[in-house]
Amino acid sequence: MSVEALQKIVDESKAIAFFGGAGVSTESGIPDFRSQDGLYSQKWRYPPEEILSHSFFMGNTGEFYRFYREKMICLEAKPNAAHLKLAELEAAGKLTGVVTQNIDGLHQAAGSRKVFELHGSVLRNNCMDCGAFYDVGFIVDSGKDGETAVPKCTKCGGVVKPDVVLYEEGLDNEVIDGAVRAISAADTLIIGGTSLNVYPAASLIHYFRGNKIVLINKSPTSADSMASLVISQGIGGVLGQVVVR
Repeated sequence: MSVEALQKIVDESKAIAFFGGAGVSTESGIPDFRSQDGLYSQKWRYPPEEILSHSFFMGNTGEFYRFYREKMICLEAKPNAAHLKLAELEAAGKLTGVVTQNIDGLHQAAGSRKVFELHGSVLRNNCMDCGAFYDVGFIVDSGKDGETAVPKCTKCGGVVKPDVVLYEEGLDNEVIDGAVRAISAADTLIIGGTSLNVYPAASLIHYFRGNKIVLINKSPTSADSMASLVISQGIGGVLGQVVVR
């Protein structure tokens, strides 16, 4: 019945915005941070929250990259039914944009173009000194010199840093502006695969001024009471059943 209700909302919507989190990517085999099997529950030399901070990156760059290459880069992952359906909705002209907390690039791999990556992407990397761009393959290959090897710019020798928002770093203003425009222009907001516990990202849903909020998440969230429809299931299995017409 819940999927039928979602189908009716999608059919009646002219402008849908999607706000998603780690749960969108777990169905592609990418572990999240806060589940029982996520990165936060796994043993490491330092707590993941500390490793993925700006100060740790600056002060212990080799150890950062040891963790980052093993736990944050999942190049074998492929888009799942949720990614594909969102791309289909965009192609049909029914989607104002995808606002994601994920850094894996799977939305673009599925074909989505209007993607606002709040926390950046592992696929983009830049020299901290001259700004030269490097793809994710460069980061992976640099690890062949040792698991704590630090990728260095081939042009100037500077340290190459992932375009990923670490703890202690702020979100990109241009990305935020795009996300706000997509959400505020929508008549329906679908929130999926997120606990809505990560701020300031989660606060962006309050820019929604439309009619219906659909919340698809396996566990309850703080926004359940705001939603017209709550579906306590995996996002891929639910969105995969929606027919775009």
